[in-house]
Order: sequence, then C-alpha cells, then structure tokens
Amino acid sequence: MDKLSSYQAALQVAQQAIARLAIWVEARFSYQPENLVPAVDRAMKILGWQDAEIGALCLLFDQVRLPKQGEEEHKAKIHYCPAIAIEDANPPIPYPQTDLPDLSELKGKIKTALESLTQADWENLSLLTVFLEKYGSFLSFGQPDVALIDQMRITAAIAAALADNPDTEQLSLVAGDLSGIQKFIYTISSDGALKSLRARSFYLELVTEEVVQQLLITLKLPRSNVIYAGGGNLYLLAPIQGIQGKIDSVRQDINQWLRKEFQGKVFLALDHETFNLNIIATPEFQKVWQQAIDKVNQRKTVRFCESLPVLLQKKVSYEPCKVCHRDDEADLKPLTKDSNVLACGTCRRMFRLGQQILQTNAIIRTEGKPLARRYVHLVNREVYYNLFRNREEALQTVASASFLLVNNWRIEDYQTDQGSTAIPLLLGNYAQQSAFMEEGEVEDGKQILPGIMTADEFANLAEGINRVGYLRMDVDKLGKIFAKGLQSYSLPKLAGLSRQMSYFFKVYLNSLADDRWKNFSSQSESFKFKLLTTNDRRNLLFIYAGGDDLFVAGSWNEVVEFAFDVYQSFRAYTGNHPDITLSGGISLEIPKFPLYQAAEESGEAEDQAKGNGRDSLGLFGTAFKWDEWLGATTPDQVDRAIKQLDDHAKKHLDAKDQPQWLGIFPFVSQLQTDELSDNQSRSFVRNLLITAEVQEHAVKEKQREIDDFKKAQTPKTDEAPKLKQLKTQQQEIRYYLHLPKIAYTLARLPSRIRDSESFQPVRTSLKSPYNAPYFRAIATWIELLTRST
Repeated sequence: MDKLSSYQAALQVAQQAIARLAIWVEARFSYQPENLVPAVDRAMKILGWQDAEIGALCLLFDQVRLPKQGEEEHKAKIHYCPAIAIEDANPPIPYPQTDLPDLSELKGKIKTALESLTQADWENLSLLTVFLEKYGSFLSFGQPDVALIDQMRITAAIAAALADNPDTEQLSLVAGDLSGIQKFIYTISSDGALKSLRARSFYLELVTEEVVQQLLITLKLPRSNVIYAGGGNLYLLAPIQGIQGKIDSVRQDINQWLRKEFQGKVFLALDHETFNLNIIATPEFQKVWQQAIDKVNQRKTVRFCESLPVLLQKKVSYEPCKVCHRDDEADLKPLTKDSNVLACGTCRRMFRLGQQILQTNAIIRTEGKPLARRYVHLVNREVYYNLFRNREEALQTVASASFLLVNNWRIEDYQTDQGSTAIPLLLGNYAQQSAFMEEGEVEDGKQILPGIMTADEFANLAEGINRVGYLRMDVDKLGKIFAKGLQSYSLPKLAGLSRQMSYFFKVYLNSLADDRWKNFSSQSESFKFKLLTTNDRRNLLFIYAGGDDLFVAGSWNEVVEFAFDVYQSFRAYTGNHPDITLSGGISLEIPKFPLYQAAEESGEAEDQAKGNGRDSLGLFGTAFKWDEWLGATTPDQVDRAIKQLDDHAKKHLDAKDQPQWLGIFPFVSQLQTDELSDNQSRSFVRNLLITAEVQEHAVKEKQREIDDFKKAQTPKTDEAPKLKQLKTQQQEIRYYLHLPKIAYTLARLPSRIRDSESFQPVRTSLKSPYNAPYFRAIATWIELLTRST
C-alpha cells in the first residue's frame, strides 16, 4: 500500500465530516471535498453515512448491561452528553444530563471555528481530526450513541486500509499489549523513588508510542488507523496483505530491544485477527475483538520462546543495581553525583528523566541524534523523544517536525508549516512542584527546571500524622464490559468506549486534581458530591494513570479525599450506572518506606476491596462499599442504605434502632470539627478503638466456637438448632456489644459538645447497632487526623 494513498483516503473522510458539520451549522465554508475515491466511498457506505445526521449524543455507558444471575436486568435512565467543545487544556469532567441538550451555543462555536480554517488546514489530516475531536466528541452522527469523532475515525481507518484494494472483503484488527509494565514500574527501591517511578511510567507511554510508530511505518498507514493506544495496549486496523509477516517483524524487533533494555521484564505481545468487512458495524464484531485479545494473551504465555537461544546463552553476573536489582551490567555508577547508590544505566536515565518531565508539553521524535537538551533515548534503537516545555520552544529548535502535544486541543497549535504534523498525546501527568532546587534540573548552580514534590514534602504537608498516601484504583470488570457489556456492538462503539474511559483517567483526572471546584461546579444536578473537607487537596502525584486504572501518591489525607472525589466523579461521569464501578486500595507509609512495598500494600488493599464484592475501598486495614464510607445523612438515604444490607444482617437489627446517620464520612466530618481538647479527642478515639477491638475479638471467638461445633458433629447429629443459636449470638455481639461502652464514652464528653444540636446525630447514631461495623474506621481516621507525629 502506498502511504500517500492511505493518507489521502483518511483525509477525504475527515474532510467529509468537516463538510457535514459546515452544512449543519450553516457556516460560510468555501472548501469542498473532492470526488470520493472508491475506498472512501465504500467505507462510508459500510458505516451508513448516506442517511446519517448530526444531533445530540446519548451516553454510551447507558448501553452497558451486565445482568447478574437471579437479578433483574438493570434498566438505565437515558442520559445525554452535554453539548460542549473540549477546552484547550485541562478540560473539566463532562457530566451527563437527563434533559435533551440545547445545541445552539455549540453550533455557534463550531460555525466561528470552521469559518477560520484555511486551505492549508483543509489539507491537514491531524488538524481536522483534532478539530472533530474538540467539537464532535459530544455530537452524535448516524446513531444516537455514536460520537461524530468515533464515526469519523473508524471510517477513516477503514478507508485507509482499503486504499490500495477497495474491493477486498477482509481487513485485520491488530492488537498489542506490553506485558510486565507493573513489574518494571513498581519493583524499584532507592532514594528519589517517586521521581524514578513517575519517569518509568512516562517512559513506557513513549515505548507504546514507539510501537505504534513502527507499526504505522511498516504497514504504511496514517495515524487515523490507530483505534486506541495507551497504558501498554494498542489496537489498529490494517489491510490483510502480508500482515502476519509485517507484525511479526515489528514484534521481534521491539522484543529484541526490550530484552536488552529490561532483561525480559517487559515484553510486547502482538497479533492480529482477520475479519469480514460486512460485520464491522454489527454485534458480530465483538467476537473479532475478543479473538484478537485471546491471540495476544496466547502470545504472552509463550513469551520466552522467541528469545530461548539468547536466554540459554551463558551469562556473566555482576554486582546488582541497587535500584532495579538487574545484574547484567558491569558499569554501575552513582545514581546522582551526591549519591552512594550504584545504579545501572537505565535507572540513571530514569532518575534524570524524573527531574525533566514536570514541564513537558511538546515532544518531537527523531532518529540518529537528539535535538533538545532534554530527551528520552530508546537505547539500541537510536530513537530520541525530545522534550520541550511547549510547542513554541520546540519550533525554536527545529523548523519542521512531527510533534506530540500533551493534552492539547488548541486548534492553532495544530496549524503547522509544510513538513510538520502535530498529534495529541493523552497523559495522566498531574504533579506538584518541589520547593527544593536539588529536586529539579540544575545548571551552573541555577535551577532551570523544577522537580516534582518528594515523599518527605508530602508527609510534612499532610494534616495530622506525617504520612504519605498511596492509592491504586481500577474499573471493576472492565474486560467483561468490553467483551459482553454493550447491548449492540460495533467498532465505532468500542472505539467510543475506549476513548471515554481513556479520557477520564488520562485527561479529566488531571483537571480534578488541579481544580477541584471547577469539576464540582459542573456536576450533574442528580448526583451531588459528598465532601469531607472543602480544601483544594492538590498535594498529589500521578505515578500512573492509564486506560482504566491509576496509582497516585501524595499527602495521606489528600490522597484519601482524592479517592472519594475520583469515585464520585466516575460514577457521575458514567451516569451512575450500577454495572460500572471502581475498586481501590490505599496504604499510608512513612516517607522512607520502600516504594515498591507501598505499591504492594496499596495493591493488597485494593485486592481486599475486590474481595468485598467490588465497588469498594480498602483503607485502614478494612474494606467497605464506597456508599458505606460516604455514609447517609437523610432519612431517604438511610432507608436506601439499610435496604442494601444483606438479609442475614437485617434479620438481627431492630427497625426502631435505625440511626439518623449511617456510615463513616458523616462522623469523621463532624467529629474533626468539634472543639475537643487533645485529651478529650484522644480519650474519645481510644474508647472507640477499644470498643471495636472488643467486638472484633468476641466475634472471632464466637466464630471459632461455631467452627469447633461443626467439626464435632456427625452426619446424624441434628445440629441446626444449636448452630442457629451460635450464629444468632455472634450477630448480637457484632451489633449490640458496643452499646454500654459507647454510652460511657459519650457521657464523658463536655456537655457543651454532648448537648449541642449539631452533635445530636452523632450521639444517637453511634449508639445504633447499624453503625457498629464502622467504629474502627471512624476512630482510626480521626486519630490520624489529630496526631502530629
């Protein structure tokens, strides 16, 4: 296939979409598409452009259905996406609405923007694609839940793949996965680990980008054929001619480099699935998607076969790197000039990169030699990703190049000179600047680039105890959502689902971290946030934020609050869909705690949340549903929360004991604002903890009694009455043992607090058996907020 023909085919599709927009908004627009080439004509017919109209966009997440056995299928409300254009930078989260949006304001913006396009813009595929992404991500085209940008991209990908053979009946879906990412990112231990960890995450994004570049070069395809790329995963459409040999060549070449660079810890699994064109816009395509994933997973299971001859060669071992522990490099050097930590070349480069990436908004890829003072060198490939603060700085270095612009939808930045192109790169890259010069890049004693905030800084800025918080979080059952969730499958819908998930984790979370209130003010009227505090909580660092998960560090109390902000934002973003939830885990550590162990502990907390039936958070050594953490403070909320309790628990709880408040958040919020002295606060917290410990110990003792009774029984013994009695006793301990101790604790509080109107819900609700399971979490949270060391 000729690269020019595939590019021109994709360009024609983008021009057609722009022309449709111009007609829709009645713009004075002088540019018209040329006569369609056969590949474009066929692609547009396959995806039904003939009768397609532009309109309001229904929320694609509403189409997800994951019915559970024995339960009625969820009937989602109809939600609409807001009729907005994506802001140039740091766009706020676009929460859906239940009312049909008014499109008139967006029409006006599109009309103005279209009328400012030039002839050069009309021939610029990248610019037109970004234009359609900015203005067409919240407009439907053809189907009410398919966005204009997704329809355009998939049509362009089909047309480009058909460019040299428009009559073919088959194409290929190429799928890839960089496995071993977590091992590469998390298993390090050294000074400055936060900096190195974030650099490794950034580095792997560039490795994914390099895989995409190699595939596009080898297959002679334009960027529009990439359906999704990020977080180590990629999908693209390609013609079938010679496809297996071409992707095998790319896979082997990349893996040869990865083996040298990472000792086989990171591996590229790459394969493809051939399919008939007539199913690309039908539910049948779901099978193709899953079969491609299955082939990639199969590649992972035989990852070492290709490298077996190399692995069997005799190796010489040297002193291991103190950071990543590899032992195949003889030339270990200090991590920094003032450090006695001996590190390999990769780890030294990662540390330097960690000092350089805080202000990186434009990237240029070059081969042979670097262009900039700051760059990422993909060793053994002689490929350089040159880092610049912005596009203007990059243009001062090179007149024409291919740019990657980070989280940028400013149309003017894509209006490049002849020979230049610009492509958006989505990155979850929020970070706070360190106050110390030595954490940034220093030249001649002057700080020329700021560094990221350190673990010590995060701990010192934390409220209460000096600790760093580590949060890991991901979407529950995402694989099942993609494989079986959508009611009507098509490639444009799958692309839309991938894009919207990626936007949330790579784009909108940056905005949520940077400007909490900008995202709260635009929330849905039907979904209000619950906040522990009204602080900005900006002392965070995104170590990794990918297609559906994240790993965040920061001041512990701010990390905890951010977790709740993320959960509530995500639920609102997905229309509060019961089948689309998150689970997360948080660990709290001293600043010098090895970061790889912090990652393990937060991962274990997340596993604990998954084991709690998902849709949960693991924190303070326990796991509860998010709704239990967030709590209920109105009669309706409490009623709904109680109805969600399992029948076994409700059977032992008296309706007359129903509390005013239920959960954890309300108590922590109120108790940290009450004017308790240090002694009173410590006493109150201590008594809550003692109560929780007594209950937990008694419940465990009763469980041992139950287990012993079961073991002692023979098949002929009628054990039901005795066993029922023991279980009833266990539930009574769980929910009622606390009452005398709580009454004593409350009675010792000063009357000005105990009898105040604001404290009454606390007073009555703590004595309710419904809140008994939450005492440890409440007490631990308050204790950490009030401790100073």
